[in-house]
Amino acid sequence: QVQLVESGGGLVQAGGSLRLSCAASGRTFSRQAMGWFRQAPGKEREFVAAASWSGASTYYADSVKGRFTISRDNAKNTVYLQMNSLKPEDTAVYYCAARNIDYATDYARGYGYWGQGTQVTVSS
Repeated sequence: QVQLVESGGGLVQAGGSLRLSCAASGRTFSRQAMGWFRQAPGKEREFVAAASWSGASTYYADSVKGRFTISRDNAKNTVYLQMNSLKPEDTAVYYCAARNIDYATDYARGYGYWGQGTQVTVSS
């Protein structure tokens, strides 16, 4: 089993920044792709960003491209999501996800492990 714990969420004004962290523990595998997803009230969960194990391959949703950056520190089993120029429409619960394949995907069902989520609220 792999446990994922997100942190770093909070309340921020539009235009501000936050950095989310996701710490993995338990039976972590040497090559796991990691992803971030989010879910706003009344909406379906949507892809935000993903990275391969090495971090060399990254993918972003069009809505966050140029504003968000995914990175990872494999020595710490941690993945980050740096969020800049936040907008009220970025308000959601953000989830970290991991899959036992070194191939990042924007398909939520491709991930077998999920964190509990961290709330991000952007005020206008």
